[in-house]
Amino acid sequence: MRTAARVTAAAVLAATLAAATACAAGPEPGDRAGGVAPAPPAAASPSGPASAPASASPAVVPAALSFTGKTLDGTAFDAAALAGRPVVLWFWAPWCATCASQAWTVAEIAPTYRDTVPIVGVAGLGEQKAMKSFVTEFDLGGTTQIDDRAGALWRRFKVAEQSTFVVLDRTGRVVHQGFLDGEALTRQVETLARG
Repeated sequence: MRTAARVTAAAVLAATLAAATACAAGPEPGDRAGGVAPAPPAAASPSGPASAPASASPAVVPAALSFTGKTLDGTAFDAAALAGRPVVLWFWAPWCATCASQAWTVAEIAPTYRDTVPIVGVAGLGEQKAMKSFVTEFDLGGTTQIDDRAGALWRRFKVAEQSTFVVLDRTGRVVHQGFLDGEALTRQVETLARG
């Protein structure tokens, strides 16, 4: 009887270790700096900012949020962590006067809606130093800013000009793509937060 219990315990331990090893495997490193790579199909990390309660099932990651990249400060970014929430992607360039006027609105509303409707900047069409200066000048440091100098996200979302907002609903469907002034952006985010 004891031998059977030991064999069963050993089998359970071996299966647990095999499963843990399989979960730990991931994509090989090698993405070029500043580029955006497709994310592996997975739910948000349990320890990440978008984690769900243990009893809730993880949000399905829509194709629109299946990418990874680096922020302007060099931090790894995985859009899958945003799954299940509406998201605003703001495509901007550091030399763009329209982007500068919209930056004040983004800086004002982004902290309020950080957990319900995240606004993520996608910086492109410029040098990293200028992008970082733009973020500092307009007090955007508390808002995620993706370094997209290579233009991968701009191409992925078919953004042809700055300043463009791509607004995704909680299922990842694009509900708006184009220009939004400060008032329209605020209304759009408020509406998404309500519902």
